[in-house]
Amino acid sequence: MSKQPGRGLESRKLVGELFTLTYGALVSQLIKDYDNDDEINKQLDKMGYNIGIRLVEDFMARSNVDKCQDFRETAEVLSKMAFKMYLNISPTIANWSPANDEFSFILDNNPLVEFVELPDDHPDLNYSNILCGAIRGALEMLQLEVETWFSKDVLKGDNITELRVKYIKRLTDALPAGED
Repeated sequence: MSKQPGRGLESRKLVGELFTLTYGALVSQLIKDYDNDDEINKQLDKMGYNIGIRLVEDFMARSNVDKCQDFRETAEVLSKMAFKMYLNISPTIANWSPANDEFSFILDNNPLVEFVELPDDHPDLNYSNILCGAIRGALEMLQLEVETWFSKDVLKGDNITELRVKYIKRLTDALPAGED
């Protein structure tokens, strides 16, 4: 049996839609399980964090990327390789702070929000907060402590989706006293 042209793209689209719908069902269940948006946002962040710490190994094995020299290079690798590899998108990097310790990912197309409308009674829900946690978890495994949050979201009426990433500090492995 030969492969039909275009089936790979069709299959990828189907997998993407299945992922989007499954994620939507997960968020719906969290809405039923928790009383307020802050708790739901924390749960999504926590899930993303756990995903991020596990994705790093897979990413490093599949991408053959060397250690990044600075935060700008880290942002480039995330944008051009990691987002592309796992979500099939390449967000734009923008809005660097003067200290080069904070930037934005502009998501022209957020695959998590296809087919989604936020419920009116959940105005503070950060629907895609799992992405914030995944970035935070992945970078923590690479010894970088960061804060991540959505500053703009098309689901909340903004014209773009903007995810901010702020460098906090380089993490060092804690060694027991007396060991070098």
